[in-house]
Amino acid sequence: MTTMGAGMDGRVGRRRSALAVTALAAALALAGCGAGGSDSGVPDSAGAKAEAPAANGGVGRDAAAGAPEAAGAGAPDLRVDQRAIIYTGTMRVQVDDVDAGAREAAAVATRAGGFVGGDQRHSVDADAVAELELRVPAAKFTGVVEEIAKLGRQQSREINTQDVTEETVDLDARITSQRARVESARRLLARATTITDLVSLENELGRREADLASLEAKQRRLADLTALSTITVSLAGPAAKVTEEKEETGFLVGLRGGWKAFVVSMTVLLTVLGALLPWLVAFGVPVAVLLVVLRRRRKSPALVAPVSAPPQVPAARSAP
Repeated sequence: MTTMGAGMDGRVGRRRSALAVTALAAALALAGCGAGGSDSGVPDSAGAKAEAPAANGGVGRDAAAGAPEAAGAGAPDLRVDQRAIIYTGTMRVQVDDVDAGAREAAAVATRAGGFVGGDQRHSVDADAVAELELRVPAAKFTGVVEEIAKLGRQQSREINTQDVTEETVDLDARITSQRARVESARRLLARATTITDLVSLENELGRREADLASLEAKQRRLADLTALSTITVSLAGPAAKVTEEKEETGFLVGLRGGWKAFVVSMTVLLTVLGALLPWLVAFGVPVAVLLVVLRRRRKSPALVAPVSAPPQVPAARSAP
């Protein structure tokens, strides 16, 4: 019994020793991790990886939560204020004084930070019409349109928008890539050793620079259209007519159009005949008289009686 009890006490002691060693190792590991998290003097990559999720825990959880939704719905769209949109507008306003209205419309565009891109005036009476092309900042497009509409009685308005965000992003990426290609060609040209390589690389560099210049010109054009919107304003006087085109179809419409075309054709034909009539009289009558005279001369020899042949004289007989 004593031997068995001693053996059992030995096994229990060994188990306690093992548990104590395990607990000590775990405590040391936890202390090392705590020191690595608080002390920056230990360059442990595992600690750095552990710190990253802790620092960005909220973002990481949000991204992980939204990953399935983003995968199903595609790439998130840009906000409206970050998109590249081209605004264009056309409006017609009837005013009492066309010149005064044109000056006020130009002043509205100038106050908004824009300018007048075109100005055309027709007549100076009550039926006068002024065509203005205004370029204003896109952020003030709506305000300028509303101010111009208050200059008189608005008769028509048409606003159009064109989203060129994808085209702008694609153009920016192509320009970045093309600039890299140009720099690569320049480096190769600097290391050229033969005339053949020099000429070939110069041609390639010129072609790449021309492509880059073309892309940059398109980029400037898009930037101009998105930064400055275009408003075409028609200012009409009190007596100016409003022309409204209506699309009509049907048999009567076709018959009416055909009759108009026939009348126009006959008018053109009669105009041409009227223009040719003096020439026909001046040259046609003498030519007709000449033809009649020639025809009569051809018929006159047939009416003359044929001349009879002279009688034959009998030969004289010789004497017997």
